[in-house]
Amino acid sequence: MWKARATGYAEDPPAHVTPAPRRTTPILPMESLGRLGTLEVRLTVDRREMRKAQRLRYKVFFEEGGAIPDARTAFTRRDADRFDKYCDHLIVIDHGAMTKKGKLRPRVVGTYRLLRDEMADRAGGYYAAGEYDIAPLLDRHRGQRILELGRSCVLASHRGQRTLELLWRGLLAYIRAHRIDVMFGCASFPGVRPADHAEALSYLAHFASAGDMWSVRARPELYVPMAMLPRESMDEKKSRAALAPLVKGYLRLGARFGDGAVVDDKFNTTDVFVVMPVARIESRYLEFLGRETRQAA
Repeated sequence: MWKARATGYAEDPPAHVTPAPRRTTPILPMESLGRLGTLEVRLTVDRREMRKAQRLRYKVFFEEGGAIPDARTAFTRRDADRFDKYCDHLIVIDHGAMTKKGKLRPRVVGTYRLLRDEMADRAGGYYAAGEYDIAPLLDRHRGQRILELGRSCVLASHRGQRTLELLWRGLLAYIRAHRIDVMFGCASFPGVRPADHAEALSYLAHFASAGDMWSVRARPELYVPMAMLPRESMDEKKSRAALAPLVKGYLRLGARFGDGAVVDDKFNTTDVFVVMPVARIESRYLEFLGRETRQAA
């Protein structure tokens, strides 16, 4: 959900669902959280795997998305920042990936970065605080278990229902194991011209605002109004259909959006704040994503 390009993803799980028991046990190193054919989702187990996730992020955000690397990032060809060492990293691995020479070599093809509240305490705060004033939100919900989602991306060759479904299945196992109450983060639209996304941003402002209890506002020096089109001029159904698939997927899960967009020149994106109380996620999605995933290719 979250510093991620809002294009190229499947937006909705299949209609059929199978209930699964609620998980409340810790996630162990190397534990598989789901499989679909040659794809597997789990947490990284060491620094080497974290670096693979960082290289994937570099490929998607910098090589494909037009983000501007500093000298260190360009040299290492990894997207890394000070938060990474405090986070858990959820990855999807393709065990059927082949090298150019035709040799089998598992490859990280999808990732989410996960920062729980106790991790944020050690890291000195949340990543989103650089763009949004999240202090009032944290004060209103003191005592609740918070998870910040970030750096979500999928390799171009694997953008589709299967990879995103596995990421969300892994995420569900994680939030259940850690008893997470609310998730938030920054989702991104490509480019640094908010006007290019006027209809989408206006829809989120008029029809998907977070409301008082979950409201978050962009920092004053970064604030870009989202309601560029008047509400009365918009066809709600048509405007919703025009949203990027990933954002529509978050809406279906119960997400709501903060006040104000933020232009991130470094990452060549226009960001919006997304907040998702776990209690608001529709039960049919929880049931679908929570079922055992051991399907053959």
